[in-house]
Amino acid sequence: MKRKLVGFVSMLAIAVGGSLAVAAPAQAAPAVMITKIYYDSPGSDKGSNTSLNAEYVRLTNKRSTTINLKGWTLRDKTGYTYKFSTDFRLAAGKNVYIHTGKGTNTSAHRYWGRSWYVWNNTGDKAYLRNPSGSLIDSCTWTKRGNGYTYC
Repeated sequence: MKRKLVGFVSMLAIAVGGSLAVAAPAQAAPAVMITKIYYDSPGSDKGSNTSLNAEYVRLTNKRSTTINLKGWTLRDKTGYTYKFSTDFRLAAGKNVYIHTGKGTNTSAHRYWGRSWYVWNNTGDKAYLRNPSGSLIDSCTWTKRGNGYTYC
């Protein structure tokens, strides 16, 4: 009887352990990802428009189809928020750069229009959300390094 019980417990442990070892399905990569943040523009942070525009976030469309970013938002931990308020179509595999300062929007470069920096040099977090408010991607850095981070 003791042998049967030990055998049963061993089989049960193998069955349970085996089922726990099965890998969960991988999470699909977001359609649009934050792929680079240049949080510390070169030179002194004196607030010139050139310096502000050297601070940017790069978004990349990782899908094989164009995605309309109308209503999507990009924000930092403090709550400074950039919103794609009009139709903006990001082609498959393409990037768009969101610059902090002022400029003329194009298909590859968008301008926040701020008069001071958004991204903290010592650490911050960027959040990308779709129009319904769902978090699509985020990127965090914790210390000043070379002035940028790849996400």
